[in-house]
Amino acid sequence: MAAIDLNSDLGEGFGDYRLGDDEAMLGIVSSVNVACGFHAGDPEIMASTFAAAKRKGVAVGAHPGFADLQGFGRRLIPYSTGEIERLVAYQIGAAMAMASLAGHRITHVKAHGALANLAADNAEVAMAVVRAAKAVASELVVLAIAGTEIERAAERAGMQLAREIFADRAYTAAGRLVPRKEPGAVIHDPAAAAARVVAMLKAGAVIAVDGTRVPVGIDSICVHGDTAGAVAIASAVRNAVTGAGYAVRPFAP
Repeated sequence: MAAIDLNSDLGEGFGDYRLGDDEAMLGIVSSVNVACGFHAGDPEIMASTFAAAKRKGVAVGAHPGFADLQGFGRRLIPYSTGEIERLVAYQIGAAMAMASLAGHRITHVKAHGALANLAADNAEVAMAVVRAAKAVASELVVLAIAGTEIERAAERAGMQLAREIFADRAYTAAGRLVPRKEPGAVIHDPAAAAARVVAMLKAGAVIAVDGTRVPVGIDSICVHGDTAGAVAIASAVRNAVTGAGYAVRPFAP
């Protein structure tokens, strides 16, 4: 039976503020990417998220982003590539420490928000992210947006690689995510999200809003934990992919 990972970005609250239903998502997904304190998260939320993931048997990764709590890491900040490398390394280190404290183990790293989108098209930024991961823990798997520069950077660096598609985001004909500010960029209908995921898995491609198919490797499916209706979307996607003959399990051992 073919296998596929289902991942979500969790631990994205801060202080008394909470975002999304992390407990419910942990009962559905096989891997989670935990905010490391820069775009969201703090030591308490990180530790509790890692501990909850361990109890549920869910793999965990670091989810570093720009230092942008106010903008949730979705604003482009003009860091140099050296600064990006250091801020990513810092966040991976924090995630590894808090996971260890919770008795769990970081298996992968996935860039967040504006950093991930920048790395998708900018080879130098992509390499900065990958260099940071390799320097801190070369055994980590790089979870990359499928078909982008960060995928190619991981390959060049000899890092383990997993490629993800998005259940709740629309694609352009170039195989990139439709900007969130545009209508239809975020998909909220669970049935529609599930159907398009199965179609993309069968095609081995991301399917754009105009029907264009861009061939990519697919190892994981992401449902953003902060998307409205995320739990229903993730549940529908899981049911659809298992119904299509896939076993849902982490991409990392």
